[in-house]
Amino acid sequence: MHLAPRVLRRAISAATIALLATAVGCAPQPEEKASDQASGSAGTTCAKGKLATQTSGKLTIATDEPAYEPWFEDDKPANGKGFESAVAYAVAKQLGYDKSDVVWQSVPFNKAFAPGVKTFDFDINQVSISTERKKAVDFSSGYYDVRQAVIALKGTKAAKATSIADLKGLKLGAQVGTTSLNYISDVVKPKQEAAAYSKNDQAISSLKNGQVDAIVTDLPTAFYVTSAEVTNAKIVGQFENQGGTPEQFGLVLDKGSDLTSCVSSAVDALRKDGTLAALEKQWLSDAVDAPVLK
Repeated sequence: MHLAPRVLRRAISAATIALLATAVGCAPQPEEKASDQASGSAGTTCAKGKLATQTSGKLTIATDEPAYEPWFEDDKPANGKGFESAVAYAVAKQLGYDKSDVVWQSVPFNKAFAPGVKTFDFDINQVSISTERKKAVDFSSGYYDVRQAVIALKGTKAAKATSIADLKGLKLGAQVGTTSLNYISDVVKPKQEAAAYSKNDQAISSLKNGQVDAIVTDLPTAFYVTSAEVTNAKIVGQFENQGGTPEQFGLVLDKGSDLTSCVSSAVDALRKDGTLAALEKQWLSDAVDAPVLK
């Protein structure tokens, strides 16, 4: 891990500044300027396979457990199957790391973008980029444009909804800390408080058991749930993007990470050369248009 050497360098730098100040009778530099010089971007490069990663020569990538389809296949992020697993390895390759150089780590969804030092180089877990989250972590460029969707059991009142107004009287649920839950509170504004679950599988179980009328997930997950996990459920519809700009998933990095610009450049390159579009077509082809709820 590269935090210890950085701290040591900063300590040595600070001690040197103090000694010089005493010798020549000058005041020491302000702490923030000294820190900037110690950890500035001047020495930061995106040399292939030689980034300042958690473990030298390795790239540590995190995601939640379980890892759901279609983002990951068979709950095995390391197999390269599923959209996000494939994207992770494509980014790694762009950065100069082979598949054998990638180390996977399990990190709960909410913890990935919570304040605090990270144990991973980047996290990939359907985390939507937002101004609020940017206060605690860095994000790469967006690697997927996403919409949120409503799932309900077939034949129920919720399944017949055709507008946002039709959802207001229903008991809705979603995973805590997600954009899905935000859409319930900010867009639907239901009469009943939404049910918040620590994991998506708990929300799905509640839908199966009739504890909620409908749940909200991202659209690709909704297609997977209705085709493989709850086959007596249907996608009621999808929400329009709010604010005129598309909601995007981004890779999560430590706040102020030296890797952020390199990882963003890698994502940008994959978008430009068509890799992201090809992976989306390969792994998310079922996520076709669903009715739009207005």
